[in-house]
Amino acid sequence: MTNSLKLAVFTDLDGTLLDHDTYSWNAAQPALDRLARQQCAVVLASSKTAAEILLLQDSMALSGQPALVENGSGLIGLVETQGPRTYTALREILDLLPQTLRAHFRGFGDMSADDVSSLTGLSPKAAALARTRDYSEPGLWSGGEEELRIFCTALAQHGVSAQRGGRFLTLSFGRTKADAMTQVIHALKPDLTLALGDAPNDVEMLEQADLGVIVANPHHASLPLLAGERDGRIIRTRDPGPVGWNIAVNEILDRLFPE
Repeated sequence: MTNSLKLAVFTDLDGTLLDHDTYSWNAAQPALDRLARQQCAVVLASSKTAAEILLLQDSMALSGQPALVENGSGLIGLVETQGPRTYTALREILDLLPQTLRAHFRGFGDMSADDVSSLTGLSPKAAALARTRDYSEPGLWSGGEEELRIFCTALAQHGVSAQRGGRFLTLSFGRTKADAMTQVIHALKPDLTLALGDAPNDVEMLEQADLGVIVANPHHASLPLLAGERDGRIIRTRDPGPVGWNIAVNEILDRLFPE
């Protein structure tokens, strides 16, 4: 008789498991501890780099678990899952765009570590890790919506897509959190999947999971109604960040694995 993985939890970080302002996950520790007791997988899924994720996994006692890095453009923790590093190619494509469009996008590659630190509240050391990218380019958009549409259309002609996250517009060659999630599910073969997120780039992941939680984030507009909410498969928290994460995960665990 084999022991199957009962539950795999895929979770966004900033504004979801991590507090938007402080980056603390302390309020979610009770649910994280309970997931550990149940031997559930906790798969971090973020725009953060592999270097950032590895430090967080170590701090959260999640070392060795798979993780989705740079919005799913890369994976760590699974054997032979890393694709070709594409960051240089992304930057080259950006610089091919007309300057009237390019000038409105300020990516991490256009910023110093101090700039990233000021924007995000990360320490200078952590900001330097955030700039150590392999697959994607987050940045700030300063133009209007019509200019953004033209910008995205121009990028798409080179195979580059743009996704809105909680803080930044992130460019990549199209691989998403949901794509990487599929790869992890195939490897882990869990009985059930749960996804938690707060931003547009989490929607596909939320809809793909067996259960989903939209975590409240008052720092940006709420996600529109998702199809899974109509049948109760996807729920929303009232409390933001790790507080809402902890409440939602504990409520789900009460139903699935009452202690």
